[in-house]
Amino acid sequence: MLHEKHLLHRRLALVLTSFLCVACTLPVCAADLVAAAPLPVSEPFAVSTPPIAEPQLAPVTAPGSGAAGAPSQNVTINLINRLVQRGVLTKEDAADLIRQAEADAAAARAQAAAAQAAPPSDDTVRVTYIPEVVKDQIRDDLRSEVMKQAYEEKWASARTFPTWVTNFRLFGDMRMRYQNDSFPPGNDTTGSLLNFNTINTGSPYDISPTSNTNYPASNNADKERNRLRLRARVGAEVDLGEGFTTGLRLGTGDTNSPVTENQTLGGVNSTTAGQGGNFSKYSIWLDRAFIKYEANVPLDTNLSATVGRFDNPFFATKMIWADDLGFDGGVLQAKYKGLDCVTPFFTAGAFPVYNTDFNFASNNPSKFSSQDKWLEGFQLGSDVKITHDWSAKGAVAYYMYQNVEGQLSTPFYVNSATDIGNTDALRPTFAQKGNTYMMLRNIIPTSANSNGTTNQYQYFGLTTPFRELALTGQVDYAGFDPCHIALTGEVVKNLAFDRSAIDRIAQNNFGPDTSTGKTGPFNGGDTGWLMNLNFGAPTLQKRWDWNVNVGYRYVESDAVIDGFCDSDFGGGGTNLKGFTLGGGLGLSARVWLSARWISADSIAGPTFKTDIFQFDINAKF
Repeated sequence: MLHEKHLLHRRLALVLTSFLCVACTLPVCAADLVAAAPLPVSEPFAVSTPPIAEPQLAPVTAPGSGAAGAPSQNVTINLINRLVQRGVLTKEDAADLIRQAEADAAAARAQAAAAQAAPPSDDTVRVTYIPEVVKDQIRDDLRSEVMKQAYEEKWASARTFPTWVTNFRLFGDMRMRYQNDSFPPGNDTTGSLLNFNTINTGSPYDISPTSNTNYPASNNADKERNRLRLRARVGAEVDLGEGFTTGLRLGTGDTNSPVTENQTLGGVNSTTAGQGGNFSKYSIWLDRAFIKYEANVPLDTNLSATVGRFDNPFFATKMIWADDLGFDGGVLQAKYKGLDCVTPFFTAGAFPVYNTDFNFASNNPSKFSSQDKWLEGFQLGSDVKITHDWSAKGAVAYYMYQNVEGQLSTPFYVNSATDIGNTDALRPTFAQKGNTYMMLRNIIPTSANSNGTTNQYQYFGLTTPFRELALTGQVDYAGFDPCHIALTGEVVKNLAFDRSAIDRIAQNNFGPDTSTGKTGPFNGGDTGWLMNLNFGAPTLQKRWDWNVNVGYRYVESDAVIDGFCDSDFGGGGTNLKGFTLGGGLGLSARVWLSARWISADSIAGPTFKTDIFQFDINAKF
């Protein structure tokens, strides 16, 4: 009997499941069961729920008789009646099923009423309908998030990419420039503006008045020039893991100049074996190559060490260091972020400026002592967050050079331009213009040189050591964000400058003698300062970002080494004063235009004035 009842329940469950799968979309609820016509049963029943109408089964005939009871409007009640008529269910089982269904319905109604009465919580989100376009957007967003996380956590990198690919960053930039150099009237055109760089990088110059029929190399002071100039750079950085990074960059350039990577299109330069002109190809130089280690130190401190050839590590303006200048050597940098509004930083480095030729002098059996040149630099500064809109940055730096000043050689005989003095290596291997120079060779007068009146082949070196103390600061106001107002200032002084010593040996930078109209005493100086005001976007990061700037600088002859400072102002170098005016406009996130006008005059020595206009199209990736 129990077995038959078990089989009956299984058959009932199967039938009900099949029926509900078909009829689940019909509007049937527990209330329908209550509204159904009451059917007589063998005995009434009650349920432990709130009082409801007691359902009853309609009268049925004996199984197999073919007669049917009065039909109900409720599909579920009719189904149960048919099951009773066919002997699948007994009336007792049918009544038991209806009682359980009513109990479940009553419990569901009570739960729904309680949910409606309770106030919704803050994190409750009710969605009645989600359009297909929203579903598609959600799916795309989830896919992007998953792929981003997979890339960052390298879920699939082992199968799809080599490890080095995910740690490799390629970057570069290109600038196309139109430049006009013009010279107002009144410049000295007698050849007094000596080009010491040309003299020192070629054969020595014979200064004797009786045997020399050629003028020494001099700078252009009156003939306008128009140039198209290209600067292209491409590089890469690779994360080596455990704090190590390495980098490499290649760049263009007319010559192996430390201060510019501009390549004049169509320009021919004799020092580069005829490079340029007639659509010939241009040289590419190794511009950066370094290894960097960032230590994992506690207490909100960033500590790093870099060796090789790298960007300028100091906070400074182009009055001291040109924008394109790279530093060779090693540098240690530290920054502490543990304070609320102040972030102090420190930089220290040692940089080889010049290393003596291993075989110097090459045409002498006995070699000269090494005269290596070095730069040691130290800087201490801080970023300061003054208020929400005001911020500032300031630093003090000390740059100390070794062996950059010239020295008079030991006396020696000079019979031809190929003879070498023991201090020839102290001449600058690159210079722009402005620094004060002295003669390096102590030539013994003999009958072969007409007692010092012929064959006076000379090189020239700097008259002063350089110990530069620099103060650099910047104040930024962001109250008009995204436009900022930034004021930058810098002062530098060469503490090693000795006017009295220089006056005895100087070969240039003399002032006029107003009493006679001839050359007067030495008029060089040791101080430089700069002010620059910028308004607009600090950097051009999107289309229609813009900025404008105006600046003034005054740089005396020996405030800094002219071979390392700005290559644009006044055509490059020191002993200059004047204004700059410029601006920029973003065309996209990676392309922008810029223009600049520069007007500069000489401070000491022969009159020299120049106006320069530059228009640039810039791109980066």
